[in-house]
Amino acid sequence: MRVVTFLLAFALCTVSLSSHAWWNDEWTGRKKITLTNPAGEVADAPVLIRLHTGNFDFFSANDNGSDLRLIAGDDKTELKFHFEKWDVGNELALVWVNVPKLLSQTEIFLYFGNEKATSAANPKATYDAASVVYHFAEPDGNPQDSGVNGLHAVQSSVQRVAASFSNGGAGFNGSQSITLPAVNATSGFSFAVWIKPASLDGVIVQSDGLRVSLEGGMVKVQSGASSLVSSTAVSLGKWHHLGLTVSNALRIYVDGKPAGEAPGVVLPTGSATLGAGFQGEMDELQVSGVARNADWIAVQAAQGQDGKLVTLGEDEAGEGGEEASHLGIILKSLTVDGWIAIGFLAIMLMIAIWVMYSKAVYINRVDKSNHRFMTKFRELSTDLAVIDKAKGLGKEFEHSSIYRIYHIGAVELAHRFDDTDATHIDKSLSPQSLNAIRASLDAGLLEEIQRMNKFMVLLTIAISGGPFIGLLGTVMGVMITFAAIAAAGDVNVNAIAPGIAAALAATVAGMGVAIPSLFGYNYLASRIKAIVSRMHIFVDEFITKLAENYSR
Repeated sequence: MRVVTFLLAFALCTVSLSSHAWWNDEWTGRKKITLTNPAGEVADAPVLIRLHTGNFDFFSANDNGSDLRLIAGDDKTELKFHFEKWDVGNELALVWVNVPKLLSQTEIFLYFGNEKATSAANPKATYDAASVVYHFAEPDGNPQDSGVNGLHAVQSSVQRVAASFSNGGAGFNGSQSITLPAVNATSGFSFAVWIKPASLDGVIVQSDGLRVSLEGGMVKVQSGASSLVSSTAVSLGKWHHLGLTVSNALRIYVDGKPAGEAPGVVLPTGSATLGAGFQGEMDELQVSGVARNADWIAVQAAQGQDGKLVTLGEDEAGEGGEEASHLGIILKSLTVDGWIAIGFLAIMLMIAIWVMYSKAVYINRVDKSNHRFMTKFRELSTDLAVIDKAKGLGKEFEHSSIYRIYHIGAVELAHRFDDTDATHIDKSLSPQSLNAIRASLDAGLLEEIQRMNKFMVLLTIAISGGPFIGLLGTVMGVMITFAAIAAAGDVNVNAIAPGIAAALAATVAGMGVAIPSLFGYNYLASRIKAIVSRMHIFVDEFITKLAENYSR
């Protein structure tokens, strides 16, 4: 029994250590990336990782991305990678990584969070020796080969497209072209490119022994004496992955699927002209001096904007750290405009809380003082100004709004009579005098009402303005999230969800300001209304007692 217990404990410890392995303690964060391969096993597969505000916290990494590392699933082996784009300002990055062995499901880790790290990006090591790769990401000049061969384009008249399939692209109008140097194709040839046709007819590429064109949306390839038309057509204005291989046979692939095969081919030679006669956009051109298999082509096609090849998990922090909480994910995905909106709403909330607290304290003081004053006032008989004349009584009721109105009446009475005791008065108050005194009391009443409602407008601003500020932050956040996703070309729920959730946080913050402000406003308004009603009653009562005591 003890042996079984020991083995079970050992197994649990082993699993725990494996699941909490950490490649390097100097890196504070990582993100698991799951690669779901739609085809069979592929070696040395270049995979595009699209990072944007919806799936990656750029503030947790260095401004230049120098701390990024891609580690194999064993959490030991560093993978070769390079940046096609790193834009921390717009929170957008395109990272190409070489996966030595891509299975049906492969896990790798993206590490970040080391201020002292230097860049490990290496474009030439990302691709195998047979690859010639053009990202078309250069702002000007001839397109450059990102592979190890350095076969840069020798001529280009195309227009660069700022946001294409992946970062920049090449735009063709039917007469523009790019001249590519010859590729050593003695043992085979592969051509793969993303195209977005603006016309369903035109020449895509041609060289000695090879011509690829569109005819009515169908892909037509001529290799020597062989001619082959694809069984699948491409659509106008949509991105399609086009691939072809030449070895013992000519094979066409459209969107990663076989679309035709023909024997008796000739390997292309010499330089190639890209796009002469083609109208539309091209991006991510890969030419190889070997014949890629169908699985390799399928993996490249799976990296499209609707592809499911790459799935980014949640962030993990620290060695063996658990996955980030939902709140943490939302906060990390907040854009700058979202933080600005939430910061402004936080200030509004603090102001609203201060108004509600200070006003509640003030109203409580006024209410209690009013009750004490009215108790004293109702004890008066013939001298209605005696409270104002008595030493210390006025200070006792300094917080009473009714006393301040009473004080106005007492002063008016003292102006008319040297002695305000009704038993010693031989003069009476005329109706005009009573009306004049009432007018003074009403003026004091209005001042007290304004005093009671002071700063209440700040609560109404919080109630009505808070949700709109939050909504503005949400709309801006959604716009930025979709713009980043569109630029990265990463269209899937995992990419969209964090950014949308973070954008909605601004609306939640707006409601978080408005709801307590609304409750506080209604409570305070009801208390103020009750006090104002008592002040109105006091004015009527005071005038009535004046008429009763000082009229003959």
